[in-house]
Amino acid sequence: MKNKIRNRIRYEFDHLMSKGPVPPFLLLILSGLIFLLILSACLTIFNLIPKGSNVVGLPKGGDYNFFDAFWVVLLRTLDGGVLAEDPLDTSFLIFMLISTLFGLLMTSVFIGVVSSTVMDKIMELRKGRSMVLAKNHTVILGWSFQVFQIISELVIANENQKGSTIVILAEKDKVEMDDEIRAKVGDTKNTKVITRTGNPIDLRDLEIVNLNQAKSIIVIAPDVTEPDSYVIKTILAITNNPNRKPLPEKYHIVAEIRHPRNVPIAEIAGRDEVQLVVFDYVISRIIAQTCRQPGLSVVFSELLDFKGDEIYFAFEPKLIGKTFVEALFAYENSMVIGLRKFDGTILLKPPMNTRIEEGDKIIAISEDDDTILLSGLLDYKIDPGAIREEPKLKERTPENTLILGWNRRAPLIINELDKYVTPNSKLVVVTDLPYAERTILEMNYELKNHEISFIYGDTTDRRVLDNLVVEQFDHIIVLAQTEMLDVQSVDARTLSTLLHLRDIADRTMHRFSIVSEMLDDRNRELAEITHADDFIVSVRLDSLLLSQISENRELKTIFEILFSASNPSIFIKPAEFYVELGRPVNFYTVLESARERDEIAIGYKLRESKPRYQGDSMLAYGVRVNPIKSNRIFFSEGDKIIVIGDE
Repeated sequence: MKNKIRNRIRYEFDHLMSKGPVPPFLLLILSGLIFLLILSACLTIFNLIPKGSNVVGLPKGGDYNFFDAFWVVLLRTLDGGVLAEDPLDTSFLIFMLISTLFGLLMTSVFIGVVSSTVMDKIMELRKGRSMVLAKNHTVILGWSFQVFQIISELVIANENQKGSTIVILAEKDKVEMDDEIRAKVGDTKNTKVITRTGNPIDLRDLEIVNLNQAKSIIVIAPDVTEPDSYVIKTILAITNNPNRKPLPEKYHIVAEIRHPRNVPIAEIAGRDEVQLVVFDYVISRIIAQTCRQPGLSVVFSELLDFKGDEIYFAFEPKLIGKTFVEALFAYENSMVIGLRKFDGTILLKPPMNTRIEEGDKIIAISEDDDTILLSGLLDYKIDPGAIREEPKLKERTPENTLILGWNRRAPLIINELDKYVTPNSKLVVVTDLPYAERTILEMNYELKNHEISFIYGDTTDRRVLDNLVVEQFDHIIVLAQTEMLDVQSVDARTLSTLLHLRDIADRTMHRFSIVSEMLDDRNRELAEITHADDFIVSVRLDSLLLSQISENRELKTIFEILFSASNPSIFIKPAEFYVELGRPVNFYTVLESARERDEIAIGYKLRESKPRYQGDSMLAYGVRVNPIKSNRIFFSEGDKIIVIGDE
């Protein structure tokens, strides 16, 4: 019976102590109060306080009651030094010594409880489980090496905004996340980056990052076997959370989907609250376009990252009632490319006589949203004598394309390429993966313009490349073999193939048009020695697109238009098609020449990576998007004009 009572008491005590810091504090105060009352009662009942003596805390002489005794005991409990001044009365001193020792014990226990509570709180903070109270912040759900690029871009985007916050929730230790971000992103300037540990598909963990007051939510596909299922479950956890923001308010979710077949189910899960970035579609379309227009990847990168010029929307009341062509010339430091109508319709390169109505927004390429300012110029100093007549288009001929390597995006790239070439074009695929040809058949693509053939071999084997006679191909695409798990191994394989191609080009004195897919942006810098025309850093472009759409959901429509094979699209055409070579002209002249053929000139690509015009800095790969229009430029043979038009 005694054991049962003892066990029961121990059980209740353990249960009480497990409820956090409050019960130990209450138990400490209660036990201390009971002890003081018992000791005070003993002093009063047995009349142990010496009369006529100098007892600290009490007046001399007189009768002492219970409250006087309680005060005496309390003083000795709180301050053991008082004991040294007490009168030499044995019984009284024994009780005061007990009181002092109890005070030391209580102080020790109190310090231990406080210390334990503080340490537990610190450990909880290190685990990243505390609630985030930020508002109008960007939430990133999930973790992969894309997260560093996304953070870097958002930091740049937020440079002109105060109090910007990025919150990351992932199944990773908070301290590790903080250390990696500090090492790979560096200074986040005026943007605060907060990390929290939790599972993005857990409803309780989602509460930590305060989704209901977030500006946007980015869902990253993790590095797992089935990343799309993880993304879809995360979208469901957000949109179907019982504590979600009340309708009709909607979340702004940007989610990455790797495989196109999972798009329908993701759209069902997110409804009209999610903007999907289909990774494979985006990269395959960019590769297909870039292989036919060297330098196009740099243009796309310029529009997608926040470092240079990006696409913004802006109201301009002074342009209401004017035509689109008038808006085209109204800006010195921004490039108008379209209109966002008052009903939400996006018009990219609308008819030049389109009237701007109240509520319409200008779509412009500019350095920032606060740099879209009317120039006020009336004389654009256009040189009519420098404008060339539109040349007659040559009849297109069949093209030969070589694809070296294979990954899951290869069928999509082949399907996209088929939309650009004329009938009887040839496509050769070289891969060491035996299932490649079967994959094409299973995809059931109807290739209307290509004759496709497969050669099985290792693309890093020089003998295989020599036997191909690569000089016969108009375009060469080197794909990253993403089936390999290690990113560096994949890029090393790609780099080996590019080095062989460079050596072949040097030996045969033949210039190839090469587009290469890389995974790590750091390896792109190493690969530049191979003199390839374009490097598609697929993961970086995907991260840039996620960042852009998280800032403005309507950008998705614009990029879908630009990346597709439909019109309008971005083209890089010879400068001599527009202006006289060797003659100094400003960009207003180039803009007027493009307008006459229903195109919008948005920049240029110089043959050499050095400035040959006034007032600008060194070019990146010779590409300049949104130049200052009044600056004079000298175009020479090999230079190109970047336009938005219809092929």
